[in-house]
Amino acid sequence: MAKLVFASSNQGKITEVQHALRDTDWQIYPQSEYNIRSVAETGLTFVENAILKARHAAQISGCPALADDSGIVVDILGGAPGIYSARYAGDHATAEANNSKLLTALADIKSMSQRKAYFVCVIVLLKSATDPTPQICFGDWHGQIALEPRGIHGHGYDPVFYLPDLGCTAAEITLAQKNQCSHRAAALKKLREVD
Repeated sequence: MAKLVFASSNQGKITEVQHALRDTDWQIYPQSEYNIRSVAETGLTFVENAILKARHAAQISGCPALADDSGIVVDILGGAPGIYSARYAGDHATAEANNSKLLTALADIKSMSQRKAYFVCVIVLLKSATDPTPQICFGDWHGQIALEPRGIHGHGYDPVFYLPDLGCTAAEITLAQKNQCSHRAAALKKLREVD
């Protein structure tokens, strides 16, 4: 099996990626197995940040590296939180704090049609730290911001990401269901097709 270092310390993402790629020839190891600390996300786009993370993990581990940069984009907020999703409520914000800030920002907007949002995921695969041709795959997942958090599954903004087609939030579906329709699942599916 090919060993891949996954450049993330987010246990929710690690679980999703390991589950989604469980039947491939890749063995996914979180960066913590190599004592790799998260690199500063100084890019201005999801792509830049994913490449930064993958290159950092590949350089320290000496192994091929996989990285994910993802976030939620809310149309009526001009695309916020966007690339700042993980630190929307501050540098060391919890998911609960980020969700609370997002709900507060939308408190005066009651119409669900005006609460449209989508998750974005960029997956980058680097064969080495000096790989000049990274594999870059995109995925998105459209929905709305719920009026209040619901559900116990998932991570991040899942409790406030409402899926009209399913009539529930992303935190109310199972991991297996999420890996059929999420932004990360879509990006990983494309990665499996190109590699």
